[in-house]
Amino acid sequence: MNYEALKKNFTNHGFVTRYFENGQAAVDYLKEQIHDTTVALGGSMTAKALGVDEALAPKNTVFWHWNEPGRETLFRARDAKVYICSANGVSETGELVNIDGTGNRIAMTAFGPEKVYFLIGSNKITPNLHAAIDRAHNVAAPKNAARFGLDTPCVKGGHCFRCNHPQRICKATLILERPVTGMYAEVLFINEELGF
Repeated sequence: MNYEALKKNFTNHGFVTRYFENGQAAVDYLKEQIHDTTVALGGSMTAKALGVDEALAPKNTVFWHWNEPGRETLFRARDAKVYICSANGVSETGELVNIDGTGNRIAMTAFGPEKVYFLIGSNKITPNLHAAIDRAHNVAAPKNAARFGLDTPCVKGGHCFRCNHPQRICKATLILERPVTGMYAEVLFINEELGF
């Protein structure tokens, strides 16, 4: 991971960046930064692996549809002050790419919370935006579809077919080039392979 290049490009785009040697250090940082507020989490295997919900729950109200399934939790999460997620692809040139089936993650990273924290493992980083989009479609999406037990072509073939399958999870794509107006966005680069 070339953190200096990532820091330069993401900082030039208006993001705040931090570097951590491991996930536990990133979680400890989040615990220092986030307290006495409402927090929502996106469907992130990285957040799950790091136990972010459990780490923040003692001092915050945490909404996560993985802990409380249902649209009601997603609707409550819309009003959270802080949002934590990952990205499906990250470019060294300073962009974050997410593909969503429900839309909650891309909605929350584009509009709503006061602060967004992106947890980025070293496996998510690609050289440029084109490669980040490719990674989102051909690495993250098939793995997530398989995790959900879906019968989509990407699960069977291991890459995106740009299908029209009724179970398709690639329904909306967001390329976040800069933090949206009025939102504080922090990218936590973690020197571990985390999530899809």
